[in-house]
Amino acid sequence: MYSRKRVTSLLGIVAMVFLYCAPQLVAQTSSDQPTVSTAAARKSSSKKDPQGAGKVGVGFRVSTLGLGGEAAYQVTHSSNVRGGFNVFNYSRSFNNSGINYNGDLRWLSVEAHYDWFPFSHFAHTFHLSPGLIAYNDNHVNASASSAGGNTFTLNHVTYQSNPANPVGGTGTLAFNKAAPTFMFGFGNLVPRNRKHFSAHIEAGVAFQGSPKIGLDLTGSACVPGTATCSNVATDPIVQSNVHAEQTILSNDLSPFKYYPIVALTLGYRF
Repeated sequence: MYSRKRVTSLLGIVAMVFLYCAPQLVAQTSSDQPTVSTAAARKSSSKKDPQGAGKVGVGFRVSTLGLGGEAAYQVTHSSNVRGGFNVFNYSRSFNNSGINYNGDLRWLSVEAHYDWFPFSHFAHTFHLSPGLIAYNDNHVNASASSAGGNTFTLNHVTYQSNPANPVGGTGTLAFNKAAPTFMFGFGNLVPRNRKHFSAHIEAGVAFQGSPKIGLDLTGSACVPGTATCSNVATDPIVQSNVHAEQTILSNDLSPFKYYPIVALTLGYRF
């Protein structure tokens, strides 16, 4: 049996230990327990990229579709969605089958792509990108003319432009308004590291269909060396040769139904 004096002494020691340790336990518990503001900050930061970076990137692009810009958004750790536009204008003169053309080439298109980065050991730079030219207004408009007395051919038939009513008109070239694309390359507008600036190079093809050729001629065409002339716009034989010439030109340009795309983009991630 413990004596009353010994029990009293033990209780006193326990009380002293408690009084000494309690403040330290309270302080430790308070430091381990996140405050409301800390928890909110952690919750907010969890919504960001693991590196603390933004998920949006923009870039300036130079390609065989023209000059333009694009923007990308990180969807998953290994994929982005990307969209952009391209513009380009160019004028030149050329001669085809004895007819002179003054052409204006005008490229205008809007694209969308899904970038998939299959290999993480490439630091999410190599990508495969199926996509779509959602709006394709790439076309050529040209004025056509053959000076009086000059000869030209339509469907391999030779005519002479009537000096009293020379042959003139217009020519057009256009493509399908929408075209699927497939691209591959290296680079990422939304880098999976702490970098903000990036370079992005890729190549691929747009399946835009065979070019659509339009040839609308006016004036009078004659059989060379004779006075036999016909109105180009109304004579059925001449018109038949005009339509056949359109088919020939379309066949000559048929490789462009697979339009090659090579692009370089300099980007910045926010």
